[in-house]
Amino acid sequence: MKIGVLLKQVPATDTQVRIADPSTGIATGDVKWTINPYDEFAVEEGLRLKEAGKATEVVLLTVGGKDVEQRIRDALAMGADRALRLEDPGFEGSDCLGLARILAAAIKAEGISLVLAGKQAIDGDNAQVPAMVAELLGWGHVGSVSKLEVDGAGFKAWRTSGGGSLDVVQGGFPAVLTADKGLNEPRYASLKGIMMAKKKAIDVKGAAALGLDASTVGAGAALVVDSAWTLPPQRPAGRILQGDNAARVKELVSLLRSEAKVI
Repeated sequence: MKIGVLLKQVPATDTQVRIADPSTGIATGDVKWTINPYDEFAVEEGLRLKEAGKATEVVLLTVGGKDVEQRIRDALAMGADRALRLEDPGFEGSDCLGLARILAAAIKAEGISLVLAGKQAIDGDNAQVPAMVAELLGWGHVGSVSKLEVDGAGFKAWRTSGGGSLDVVQGGFPAVLTADKGLNEPRYASLKGIMMAKKKAIDVKGAAALGLDASTVGAGAALVVDSAWTLPPQRPAGRILQGDNAARVKELVSLLRSEAKVI
């Protein structure tokens, strides 16, 4: 079984985000980039399945320019076998559905049986692409998996469904599964892995190589467009309540009821 792992480059959580222009998004010049943390769980799970003899190859798939290759190398250093970077001028401006069409075409061409991905990307937080990929391929999909067992031609996945409930889903391959925190503990790349990653293949494919209709991807096909980028409003300054303890408690309760509206 060949496993495909969807990988995305995102700003690191400790990066200072600045808006370049309300119509174009964040300023990327001094952004510190990293692999989407949930995607790291997906990479690790793919590697564990291969080490257990349940997969023959782990292939990374990402949409982006040459600037994403360091993140790809980071995942290859963990132990992934090779990578496919999907880049084409016609891909620019793709929304989630456009990205899903690009990835689905690559997955189909690669003959992949199991797709692993993070449950969401921490930048856009859309959590849409993996499910769309599954729909386009006609495959089963299980989201937010926190435990996974693979046996023969099938799998059993555990996922939280809110309110303290835990769903157990069984299915067969091909399938798309998304990883949640708790699925595993991603490994650190070893020195040997880092050196080997420098020699591993990163193939680049565009729309023609994937057999994609250019009218179905890119800005022209986008149904959702991000606009009016702004930073969150600044938090209001704190307030110091005056008076004795009884007066401050009375005022605090009043404010919690009338302003904060939490009681």
